[in-house]
Amino acid sequence: MPRKMVVIFGASNILWMVFAVSQAFKIDIFPESKIIAQIGDSISLTCSTTGCKSPSFSWRTQIDSPLNGKVRNEGTKSTLTMDPVSLGNEHYYLCTVICESQKLEKGIPVEIYSFPKDPEIHLSGPLEVGKPVTVTCLVPDVYPFERLEIELLKGNRSVKTQNFLEVSEMKSQETKSLEVTFTPIDEDIGKALVCQATLHINEIDSQPQVRETTKKLQVYISPKDTIISVNPSTSLQEGDSVTMTCTSEGLPAPQIFWSKKLDNGNLQLLSENATLTLIAMRMEDSGIYVCEGVNLVGKDRKEVKLIVQEKMFTVEISPGSQIAAQIGDSVVLTCDVMGCESPSFSWRTQIDSPLNGKVRSEGSKSTLTLSPVRFENEHFYLCTVTCGHKKLEKGIHVELYSFLRDPEIEMSGLLVSGNPVTVSCKVPDVYPFDRLEIELLKGESIMKNKIFLEDVSKKSLETKSLEMTFIPTTEDTGKVLVCLAKLPIDEMEFEPKQRQSTQMLYVNVAPGDTTILVSPSSILEEGRSVNMTCSSDGLPAPKILWSRLLSNGDLQPLSENTTLTLTSTKMEDSGIYVCEGINQVGISRKEVELIIQVAPKDIRLTAFPSESVKEGDTVIISCTCGNVPQTLIILKKKAESGYIVLKSTDGAYTIHRAQLEDAGVYECESKNEVGLQLRSLTLDVKGRESNKHYFSPELLVLYCASSLIIPAIGMIIYFARKANMKGSYSLVEAQKSKV
Repeated sequence: MPRKMVVIFGASNILWMVFAVSQAFKIDIFPESKIIAQIGDSISLTCSTTGCKSPSFSWRTQIDSPLNGKVRNEGTKSTLTMDPVSLGNEHYYLCTVICESQKLEKGIPVEIYSFPKDPEIHLSGPLEVGKPVTVTCLVPDVYPFERLEIELLKGNRSVKTQNFLEVSEMKSQETKSLEVTFTPIDEDIGKALVCQATLHINEIDSQPQVRETTKKLQVYISPKDTIISVNPSTSLQEGDSVTMTCTSEGLPAPQIFWSKKLDNGNLQLLSENATLTLIAMRMEDSGIYVCEGVNLVGKDRKEVKLIVQEKMFTVEISPGSQIAAQIGDSVVLTCDVMGCESPSFSWRTQIDSPLNGKVRSEGSKSTLTLSPVRFENEHFYLCTVTCGHKKLEKGIHVELYSFLRDPEIEMSGLLVSGNPVTVSCKVPDVYPFDRLEIELLKGESIMKNKIFLEDVSKKSLETKSLEMTFIPTTEDTGKVLVCLAKLPIDEMEFEPKQRQSTQMLYVNVAPGDTTILVSPSSILEEGRSVNMTCSSDGLPAPKILWSRLLSNGDLQPLSENTTLTLTSTKMEDSGIYVCEGINQVGISRKEVELIIQVAPKDIRLTAFPSESVKEGDTVIISCTCGNVPQTLIILKKKAESGYIVLKSTDGAYTIHRAQLEDAGVYECESKNEVGLQLRSLTLDVKGRESNKHYFSPELLVLYCASSLIIPAIGMIIYFARKANMKGSYSLVEAQKSKV
C-alpha cells in the first residue's frame, strides 16, 4: 500500500511539471486586432513568445499567398514588414512558432484601402446665368469603391448623393465620379460647390474617411442691355463734336469696343474705351457706329447712325418764343446768329408798328432794348437775319402785365364781437384785370372769391377790390385773414403769379359781467379796513377805474387798481362806490354802497322849559344823539318796580299839566348794533298854593310864549336830527351788502 502511493505521487508530480511547462509557452502578435492600412503606407506585424528560449518563427497567409513583405527574426520576436503596402498585402497573416516539441500559431487580418486625394471638381464650361452646365465630382484611386459615397452640395443644400455598391472581382484602385447638370441663376453668385467623398473602410470598427473639396462658383453673365447715349445729337453739322457713351451689363463687366461699320460690312476698330469722342466732324464721318460689350461668355452689340450735314447758319432769339414783362421794367430781346460770319440784322413788329425801343447790333448778335416797358410794347417782334443770299427770321411775343404790389386789407372799423364789419381786399395797379382772381380766406375757409371777367377794351392800370361784410365772434381771435390775388400769366418765370397779404384777427369784446367783491362786508364798524375787488370781462382786458359818487352826481376818481382798499375807515367814508371796466369798445359799470357804523355818542337829555316845574306846567323831555347815523332812542322813567318805557316821538316825550307824580328820574337809552349810551335827569314838580286863586299876567305871558316855543323847539329838534342823520341808516332797516 505505501509503495503504490509513492508511485502515484511521483507520477502526479511529473504530470504537473509537464502541464506547468506547457502553460508557460505563449505567443502574442502585435497589433492585437485587425489592422487597416492605406496603399502606399508602411506597416509592421510583430510576433513574440514567452516561455521559450529558442523559438522558431515562420509567417504565411491563410491561403498561402506570397507574403509581399520582409521577415526579420531576433530572439523571441519576429517582425513582418510590408513597405509599401499594396493590394497584395490584403490577407489573414499567420505567425507559427515552434518551441522544441511544441507548436503555436496566431493570426491577424490586414485590410487595405486607398483614399489618397481630395475629390476634384470639374465644370463642363464657364458658369453662365441661364445656360446649363455639368459639374463632375471626381474621386481618384479609391479602394474598395463599393464602400464609397459621393455627395455634391451647392451652398448648404445637397444637390445629389451617389453610392457605388457594385462589387468588383478584381482588386484595383479606381476613379469614381458623380455628375450633376444644373442651370446657374443670379442667386448662385457667391455660393460654393462642395464635393464630399466618404469611404466606409470598416462598417463596424472604424470611423469613415471623409475628404471634401470646395469650389466657389464664378457665375458669369453674358453682356446684355447695351445702351448708347449720344451728346448732343445723332444729327450734326460739319465742324461739330459728338460724344458717344456705351454701357453694357454683364459679369464680369464687359469690355467696350467701339468700331465703325465700313461699306464692305467689316468693322474698323476705333476705341476700347466706353466713351468715344469725335471732334471737328466732316460729312464723311457719317455712318453706323458699333459698340460691343465683350466678356468671357459672350458679346452684345448696339449700333447708332450719325448724320453729318452741311453746315447751315441758325438764328436764335432769347429769352424764348414769348416773354411776360411787367410794365415799368426793362426787357432786352437778343437775336443770335450761328454759322454766319457777317450777318445783317433788322427788327420789326408783326403789324409794322413803331418798335418803341433801342436796337444795337454787334458781330453775330443784335439786341432790342425796351426800357421802360409800356403798353405800346405789347407786340410780336421779329428779328430778320440776312447771310449772303439766305434770309432767316425768328419772332418773340412780348406780353405785358402789372402786378406790382401785394393786396391791401382794410377794415371798416374795429372788430367787435357781434358787430358787423366790412373787409375790403384791394389789388392796386393790375393789368390785365380780366385775368385777375381775388380770394378772401379766414383761416383755411374761403369766405368769398371773385373773378374779374369783364372785357378789357382799353389798356390801363386799374385797382380792383373785393368786399365782404361778416360778423366776428370771439372764436375768430387768432385766425388769419388772407387776401389772395392771382394773375395767371403762363409765360411768367421770375415774377410771382400770385400775391397775398395777411392780417391777424383780434376781435374785441365790450366790458361786461362786472362784479364787485367786498371783504369783509359792505357794512362795518368805524376804524376797520375794507377791500373792494372789481372784475370785468372783455377783450382786450378792461381797465378798472374806481370812483366815489358825490352828492351832486359827479364821480370822484379814486384808483386804477383792481382792488380798492380803505384802512381805518371813518363814518365819512360811507357812500356809493363805483367800479368801471373800460376798454376801447365800451364801458361796464357796477356800484356798491358802503356803510360805516359808529357807537352812539354825544347824547343830550333835556327838559324844557326846566328840570324844575310847577304842577300843571307842560314839560317836554327830549333826547338827541349827535353826529351818528340814526339810532334807536328809548325814553324811560324810573319806578319802584323798574323802568317804565315812555311813548316818545323822535326822542321827545311831552307831559301836559305836570302832576306831582310826574316827578322822578328820566333816562334816555340810545343804541345801535355797535353799542349804546345812557343819559338821565331828575324832574322836580312842585305843588301850587291852594289859597291863591288869581290870574297872573306873567303866567299868561309865559303860557302864550310856551305855546309858541314848544312847537318851534320840536321843529328845531326835528331838523337838527334830520341834518345829523343825512347819509345814515337805521341798523334795523339797513339792507345787506350788494355786490
